[in-house]
Amino acid sequence: QVQLVESGGGLVQTGGSLRLSCAASGNIARINIMGWYRQPPRKERELVASIITGGATNYADSVKGRFTIARDNAKNTVYLQMNSLKSDDTAVYYCYLRDIVRRTDYWGQGTQITVSS
Repeated sequence: QVQLVESGGGLVQTGGSLRLSCAASGNIARINIMGWYRQPPRKERELVASIITGGATNYADSVKGRFTIARDNAKNTVYLQMNSLKSDDTAVYYCYLRDIVRRTDYWGQGTQITVSS
């Protein structure tokens, strides 16, 4: 099993910045994908950004140029730096880890981010 613990959510004004962290523990595959999904109010969950163990990244078009994902493999931790936040970024953000070999996804508990104008 893998456990994910998120931190860093909260309330921020439009144009502000926040940094999310997600630490994984447990039986973690050496090669994996970590990242973030979000679920805005009354909408479906959507991918925000992901990063594979080797460092390749993927971003949703809506966050390109504003969000940066990074990871520390020694700490099994993924970070999401969010700048120039907009009201559309308001959502519950979920950290995930994808075990590619076992074809299993693990999820964090979610953290609320609210961007106020």
